Amino acid sequence: MISWWRIDFGQKEIDRITTSINNENISQGPVTKEFEKLIAEKIGVKYVTATTSGSMAILMALIAAKIGPGDEVIIPNRTWIATAHAPLLLGAKPVLIDVKNDFPIIDNDQIEAAITSKTKAIIPVHLNGRSADMRQLNDIANKYELKIIEDAAQAFGSTNEDGFLGTQSFAGCFSLSVAKLIATGQGGFVVTNNNKTYDNLNLMRTHGVSDLINSTFSNFGFNFRFNDILASIGIEQLLKLDEHIEKAKQIYKIYRDGLKELDSIKLINAEIEHGQVPTYIEVLVEKRDELINYLYENGIQSRPFYPNLDSSTYLKSDNSFPNSEKFCINGLFLPSGPGQSIGNINKVIDAIHKFERSS
Repeated sequence: MISWWRIDFGQKEIDRITTSINNENISQGPVTKEFEKLIAEKIGVKYVTATTSGSMAILMALIAAKIGPGDEVIIPNRTWIATAHAPLLLGAKPVLIDVKNDFPIIDNDQIEAAITSKTKAIIPVHLNGRSADMRQLNDIANKYELKIIEDAAQAFGSTNEDGFLGTQSFAGCFSLSVAKLIATGQGGFVVTNNNKTYDNLNLMRTHGVSDLINSTFSNFGFNFRFNDILASIGIEQLLKLDEHIEKAKQIYKIYRDGLKELDSIKLINAEIEHGQVPTYIEVLVEKRDELINYLYENGIQSRPFYPNLDSSTYLKSDNSFPNSEKFCINGLFLPSGPGQSIGNINKVIDAIHKFERSS
C-alpha cells in the first residue's frame, strides 16, 4: 500500500536521542533550548517557545493575547478543528469566515463585517503553506486594535513577499506532528518578535514559575512543556528542512505535469515560485469517493479533506459558506511527503489516468 503520507526518520535521529539520554537530557532542558535557537535562526524570528503541539501553541498565543470568556476570535471555516478549540477552551467564541473561491484561505474581504465590540483577535490559517494576505490583515488589525495570531501549522518554511509565514504578527503557531515537513511525532512551537510576549509564553509553559527550585506562584500557567527527547529528533529534522522543501516542490511539479491534461481532477494551486511550500498534494475531484475506492483497490491510500467547521455540532453559524463547501465535498489529499518515493508518485498518476479512462 502506498500511504498518503511518508516522512523519513533514521539513524541520525536515533543517535541524537541516544546522546541526550546518555547526557540525562530527558525533560525540557538544553537540547530544547538549542532546538528553539536553531528554529529562530532558520526563519529569522527573535524568539521561539517549544510546546507539546501546534494546538497548544495556538492556545498559548491566545492566553498571551489575553483572550478570555466572552471574547470573539475570527477564524476561517476551512481549517483543522484545533483552530476553533483553542479559543473555546478559554471561553471565547470562534467566529467563522468563508474562504476564497480559488484557495482554501480566509477571505479577508468578509472580515470587517464580522467584527463586533467583542472581537479581540483574528487567526488566519496558512493552510498547506499558502499565505493569507498578511498586509491586509495587519491593516484591519491596526484599524480595530485586534491581535493577529498566525496558524502556520502547515506552513513551516513557506514565505511571502515579507518573509517567513508565522513571523508577521503578534505570534505564529507551528506544528511538529508526524504529517509535517519536519516532525517530532508530537510537538509544536510559538514564535514572536516581542520580548514581553516571549517572557509570558515561557512563564506560562511551566505553571507561571520561573524557578522550579525556589518557586513562587505569581503568574498563571500550566504544564505546556516540551522535552529534550523530542527536541533531539527535531534538531535532526530541522537539518533536513531545505531538502524536504525541495522534495515537496518536486512532488508538486510532477503531479502538476502529470494531471494537467485530465478533466476529472484539478490540482489546487500552490505558488511555489513565490515561496509557498505545498506540504500536501491537494486536488478537487467530482467523483471523489469513487476515486478513493479505485485508488485503494489498486494499493494507494488517499485521504478526503476534513469537514468544514460549521458542520460541527457546537460551532453553529447562521452564515453560508459556499466556497468552503466546494473544498469540503470535492477535496482530496494524494500521496505526498518528503519520504515518498518518486516511483510511488508516478504510480499514483498512472492510476488516476486509468480511473479517468474507465469513468
